[in-house]
Amino acid sequence: MSLDIFKLNGKVAWITGGTKGLGFAMANALASVGADIVINSRTEAEAIEAARKIAEEHKVRTLGLVTDVTQQDQVEALVNRVVNEFGSIDILINNAGVNVRQPTVDLPLDEWKRVLDINLTGPFLCSKVVAPHMIKKGWGRIIYLSSILGHVGLAGRPPYTATKGGIILLTKTQALEFATSGITVNAICPGPFKTAMNEALLNDPVAYKAFIAKIPVGRWGYMNELDGAVIFLASEASSYMTGTTLTIDGGWTAQ
Repeated sequence: MSLDIFKLNGKVAWITGGTKGLGFAMANALASVGADIVINSRTEAEAIEAARKIAEEHKVRTLGLVTDVTQQDQVEALVNRVVNEFGSIDILINNAGVNVRQPTVDLPLDEWKRVLDINLTGPFLCSKVVAPHMIKKGWGRIIYLSSILGHVGLAGRPPYTATKGGIILLTKTQALEFATSGITVNAICPGPFKTAMNEALLNDPVAYKAFIAKIPVGRWGYMNELDGAVIFLASEASSYMTGTTLTIDGGWTAQ
């Protein structure tokens, strides 16, 4: 098998929330194998700067846009602009997400709703709007970012675990819906990675030690350790894989 099967030249990838953390890392990974990159954020300067860095590093076309993924009119505006300027959206990485660390009895209802809107409704909307373009083309890759906390519970994370578990079933459902359309739908379930979202845990010696105790390889993940998975799922190499998850967690869920 030629490694050309992993190349994405001529493909356009949209990474939601791709200005930092795992989203930015995955955008760089896809750009490194030739994909043109679209990144959105709710902060214009961050989106533009992230797109600029990727274009400079990988010599691909990029676009950084302000978009709230929970607002259907904004999602539709982004998709229409990208299709008009780049010709298509071939790959969607539903990465945008937030976390709230509070137990059920202390969690305000508005915080529960906010996490559900961003982590579950937002990805659904992005897929809903992009899918018709992929169906028309007869080819597409939809990749969701779930979490090991979509598979196992963790006290103090009720909205996060609920949304990440929901993402896994949404992945399976859409995989069935799009199975004959040339579109695959899969999810990546990362374990603990050294990202800004986890900074509070990384800087708390007690919490950090508790997490390390659950990870058989004895460390948190590095940002580039999702590169192979996202390139595989976005490329022709995964053409017969749909409706499933890749868990990248240092062995946490093997226990």
